[in-house]
Amino acid sequence: MPSSLDFTAPLRDSLERAGFTYDGVADLLGREAHDALMRNETTPGRRRTTGGSPAETLVRLFLLQVPVPLADAERALPGQVDRLAAEGLLAQSVSEVAARLDIRPYAADDTDLWVVSDLTPGLDGGPQRVGADHVLGISGASSSLAQLTLRRPVARSLDLGTGCGVQALHLAGHSDRVVATDVNARALRLTRLNAALNGVADRVEVRDGSYFEPVAGERFDLIATNPPFVISPGTGERLVYRDSGLPGDRVVEDIVRAAPDHLTEGGWCQVLANWVIARDQPWDERLAGWLAGDCDALVVQREVLDPAAYVELWLKDAGLHGAPDYLDRYDTWLSWFDDQGVEAIGFGWVNLRATGGGDVVTDMLEWPYDVEQPIAPAIGAWGETVRADVGLDSLLVTREDVRQETVGPVGVEDPEAIVLRQQRGLRRARQADTVEAALVGACDGDLTLGQILDAVAQLTGADADQVRTTYLPVARDLVREGFLDLA
Repeated sequence: MPSSLDFTAPLRDSLERAGFTYDGVADLLGREAHDALMRNETTPGRRRTTGGSPAETLVRLFLLQVPVPLADAERALPGQVDRLAAEGLLAQSVSEVAARLDIRPYAADDTDLWVVSDLTPGLDGGPQRVGADHVLGISGASSSLAQLTLRRPVARSLDLGTGCGVQALHLAGHSDRVVATDVNARALRLTRLNAALNGVADRVEVRDGSYFEPVAGERFDLIATNPPFVISPGTGERLVYRDSGLPGDRVVEDIVRAAPDHLTEGGWCQVLANWVIARDQPWDERLAGWLAGDCDALVVQREVLDPAAYVELWLKDAGLHGAPDYLDRYDTWLSWFDDQGVEAIGFGWVNLRATGGGDVVTDMLEWPYDVEQPIAPAIGAWGETVRADVGLDSLLVTREDVRQETVGPVGVEDPEAIVLRQQRGLRRARQADTVEAALVGACDGDLTLGQILDAVAQLTGADADQVRTTYLPVARDLVREGFLDLA
């Protein structure tokens, strides 16, 4: 460990000894105060942390951002206050200590972690403006990417645009080596600090540079990235953690186009992103044009915002709501969207898997509904089955979580509609006719697909050859979408 980070080992020991973990803090605050803190309100938490114990002191100091008596800080962080002040984590006066950085407990894969970032802006309705080089901590976006990212053992992984290093910490749990890149010098420092604090500095290499420039010519088994994807005219101050400086959704397009050249065969790139929905082109058609010919792709649009709602969201994120120039910024941004032909903005996931050549499979799914979290196992299952060789001799099994729903009056022989619905993973649903429903109901691994289709044809009085021709592609779709498995 570099000598400049030798303070992280005793700091970690103090955090552990005080019980300053995710579960420990949740228990200490209780549900009401914990939920209030998630809404950036500290009063309930202050009322729960007046006893002066090390855990209460650390919560007040780093999470509630309340100055604490020097004596309490010394008890919680014995012999470390002066050093942590010198390293920029604390500010010290004669009688009090305040936090200059946020240290937040985090739980990942049954492991206690701590994430250091800039202080949370906007607590208790206070000023929310942040500097251009602000280093964001744990956020909804970082948590979403963590739940999306595959957790299989790999040799090399890349955290592209690492920020404070949250994804790098996750990747270090199942990667021999992690490379973390960013252009923000403060973010790179905090990523190194977080790697050392969590005992993975030997597996995380931090590099300065834009996007793939620091890893030119290198390949990885897994790339995870939550790039600065906010789509804006770029006329205001650039916040590095969210604004790329590139026009429109160009940053996402560039990453998607370049990623295949940095993947090993079978490697994955997983991107959390925004994209433009243009007035004159369907979203899936537009994004399909970004995809290279040597990667299977699963692209899922999870949410759509109209331009006004999108502008409001990100102006508030920058602390500009109510600012003197708020209306001018709002109007400028909307005018730019109008000039660019932007009808809406999509949010979702781009998952690429390098095939090593040959035909590729592209699935473009609009799915704004609830999914099982973490969703990564379902993404991995898609990768395993999307190229499955399903033929008439295949033995298929209906997945245990698939349920059949019928719509129509009670007791009628023929329902108006039949819906097959997954209870796990993406929780997809698809409308089925009676033949498809019978097919799924009969798949238990005993009979081949051809035998099942022949039996269904006989029961329905349909032509057997026609049923085979029509429903073999349907069976392949059911496997790819996760309703059926190869036995």
